Amino acid sequence: MLTEEQLNELKSMLIEQKNMIIERLEKQIDDVEDVIFSGGDELDRGGLEGSRLLRYRTTDRETKLLKKIEYTLAKIDNGTYGYCEVCGAEIPYERLKARPVTSMCIRCKELEEENEDG
Repeated sequence: MLTEEQLNELKSMLIEQKNMIIERLEKQIDDVEDVIFSGGDELDRGGLEGSRLLRYRTTDRETKLLKKIEYTLAKIDNGTYGYCEVCGAEIPYERLKARPVTSMCIRCKELEEENEDG
């Protein structure tokens, strides 16, 4: 079982990561608004298309991670954090520290990956 100190450390890590993602997303919104309001010629717009696609993929990935972080913070608050959602086993602190949003023990995660590989 995680100690209160460990939980607080993990929660702080998650909050810090959440704030960093929010800052990046807000900056991306500002960058898009700058492009929209500055106009630009056709060449500028064409060059921005690839950049926009890459930014969309990054934003989508970060939005999903942000949702995972929010979900994980809620689990910490309601006392269900640190247990595998598949088998119910306690997830070791070292694994949680390496990846605080993990919701599975290593065994269940490996089984899931084996099943995905077919």
